[in-house]
Amino acid sequence: MVLEAIKYSRGHLEILDQLRLPHEEVYNEIKHSEDAWHAIKRMQVRGAPAIAIVAALSVAVEAETCVQGLDRVLPTVGPSHIASSQGIAEELGCQLDYLVTSRPTAVNLADAATKLKVIVDAAADDSHSDSRSVLEAYIAGAEQMLIDDVKDNEAIGKHGAAWILQHHARNAPDDKVSVITHCNTGSLATAGYGTALGVIRSLHSSNSIRQVFYTETRPYNQGSRLTGYELIHDSIPSTLITDSMAAALLRTRKHSENIAAVIVGADRVAANGDTANKIGTYALAVLARHHGVKFLVAAPCTTVDMPTRSGQDIRIEERPQIEVLNIKGPRVAQQQQHDDVPEEQEIVPGSLEEVRVAARGTHAWNPAFDVTPGELIDGIVTEKGVVEKDASGVFQWDRVFGAGAMDAAKVEVAKPMDMQADGVTALEPSA
Repeated sequence: MVLEAIKYSRGHLEILDQLRLPHEEVYNEIKHSEDAWHAIKRMQVRGAPAIAIVAALSVAVEAETCVQGLDRVLPTVGPSHIASSQGIAEELGCQLDYLVTSRPTAVNLADAATKLKVIVDAAADDSHSDSRSVLEAYIAGAEQMLIDDVKDNEAIGKHGAAWILQHHARNAPDDKVSVITHCNTGSLATAGYGTALGVIRSLHSSNSIRQVFYTETRPYNQGSRLTGYELIHDSIPSTLITDSMAAALLRTRKHSENIAAVIVGADRVAANGDTANKIGTYALAVLARHHGVKFLVAAPCTTVDMPTRSGQDIRIEERPQIEVLNIKGPRVAQQQQHDDVPEEQEIVPGSLEEVRVAARGTHAWNPAFDVTPGELIDGIVTEKGVVEKDASGVFQWDRVFGAGAMDAAKVEVAKPMDMQADGVTALEPSA
């Protein structure tokens, strides 16, 4: 059975509440843009591609309600204005601008909003347009984004899997490889299949995966809660590690587990390859470089923000301290201890609780993302292929965006000095 995080039919949208996973599968209906904004802000839906799709479809639901003649949609616009195609276009634009404020670091959301505004403006400018035609143009554009995201993710998976197998020295052609991944980048973070987890799914489909090591991804535990849920759902061999175990894993099991790559997703990729992703990604990139393991970013072209020249220009969202100080989960039923058989533990239904793990009076810093310098990234996997650096260290974006893209963005090399600004020394790979 295919895992569905977004259920959509025209005029109706439901999302799988990711705060309830992996212990409860609850779908929440999204009736309008306000519902979507709060779901994104609370991280009931997360992952840059999924955020963009849910935001776009939430406005499509409102637009369809308006088409059907109900009064719930577009309440801020007066009756005379709503009859105007230009007025509808303006209101749709306002709704999209509002949604962009929910998660500013994820570029896919802003990109989707910009593209949808172009669609509705073009529809409104048509001399034969009316309010219905503008609304229907918006709905069709949002629905196409849902279709395209799944197709793009499958292409990302294919390109990334092929690149890993091509660049990793195997003792035999049928040798299986292991990978490390961080956060959640699968069906729960996209419209379906996934980006980094899509690469893993592709490797698994060709019987090339030995083991997937996935980090718990503190403080929100997207790895242990969500990636684990997806890997188990798909019967992919996997092992959970804490974020702080990655170095020991690479040091002690790189060869025995045939670890070929660390592969992660992205919330925003700058023109020079600097990549904003879930906090902890930068640390994994440093570890991969030190241990001579390839480090890949998997993301659709919509995540690449060419006007942003480097990671220094990426705004990093900071979230509430309480997410670090507390932790949520269901209670475990009292029973005989089974140290080596964790699946024996029984979960008490409906017992989801929040408990304090830090000392009283503790203050916490909680950036949601960090920026990995492009210098540490071996390749960026897109739906159009894997973008690599040339001999001078510049990512060759012309391959996916066409000739002149790099000149237009004034792409520069991600120099080691960028890393050394805070006293960090660039690492050379070890054997």
